[in-house]
Amino acid sequence: MRHHLDFEKPLIELQLKLDELRRSQVSHPLGLQLEDEIRSIEDKLAVTRREIYASLTAWQRVQLARHPQRPYFLDYARQAFLDFSELHGDRLYADDHAMVAGFARLGTHRVLLLGTQKGRDTKENILRNFGSAHPEGYRKALRLMRLADKFRLPIITLIDTAGAYPGIGAEERHIAEAIAVNLREMVRFEVPIIAAVIGEGGSGGALGIGVADRVLIFENAYYSVISPEGCASILWKDRKATPRAAEALRITGRDLLEFKLVDEVIPEPPGGAHHDPAAAAATLKAALFRHLEEVLALSLEERLRTRYAKFRAMGSFSVRARPGAGSETAPGAVPAGPTATDPVPGSAAPAPAPATGT
Repeated sequence: MRHHLDFEKPLIELQLKLDELRRSQVSHPLGLQLEDEIRSIEDKLAVTRREIYASLTAWQRVQLARHPQRPYFLDYARQAFLDFSELHGDRLYADDHAMVAGFARLGTHRVLLLGTQKGRDTKENILRNFGSAHPEGYRKALRLMRLADKFRLPIITLIDTAGAYPGIGAEERHIAEAIAVNLREMVRFEVPIIAAVIGEGGSGGALGIGVADRVLIFENAYYSVISPEGCASILWKDRKATPRAAEALRITGRDLLEFKLVDEVIPEPPGGAHHDPAAAAATLKAALFRHLEEVLALSLEERLRTRYAKFRAMGSFSVRARPGAGSETAPGAVPAGPTATDPVPGSAAPAPAPATGT
């Protein structure tokens, strides 16, 4: 393991000890018999791995979502899809290498596949802008989604971005408008749309390609309006509060499924997708194919109505009544977790549209 996280140190120590015992058994001139010791370490390693990954905190899952060896968009494009053919340019300004899109096949279905791509090293990260797309990236995605809608091809999006690029150039070319137009148009597309968060799902940068009939998420991915570091610096004025912020944000797959913000949590291989990329790709492919088949079975009217209602329901919250007063709840409200308070005591608020941002 060339890159390991702090909570993985007990596994690293056991693995090093196991490797040392195996080398000693092979190289010792007297042929030491260390099978019992090796078997004992292997058992302990398996138990420790199970215990660690079964009780990960929200912050630890965020760290796994950012793991530099984690499979990225192009890895899944090669392993879960066939005949991926990339297309380029927004026909307005430039080609954004952080947003990758093209036609492919998912099982028996021809689809448009698009998503955000990070880099493996410094040179590639500069090319991909660390997975943070510019306005032209979202306009390229929109151009190709319109093409897919015209030719009745389902759309698959794979999300892995810390957020849209917040630089001056992006603001000058209207990043907020580009994302807002994508939100509006994706609600209207008549073809099925399936989105999957494969790593980071940050703010409007993720939502700009995340309006879909079904939204899936890997168990060690996260989906949030702000990063835990950003939340900690705003609420606690201290980046040391990042783990606390990650818990408060409720950004893990389990929390998102509870709040009906995602439709399924996709299991990962033990230790994370980077430990067995092929298995992770196979699991993702099966989940995407199953949900696509289910959405294709719906009528056009039902599909559009369900998609619109799904996103209109997001952001509903319960209103906490004053002591002694009757409680009121917004119709169809979904509790928003421990951060929901009553800004207007005793009144019910309608469900707002999803918030966007970069």
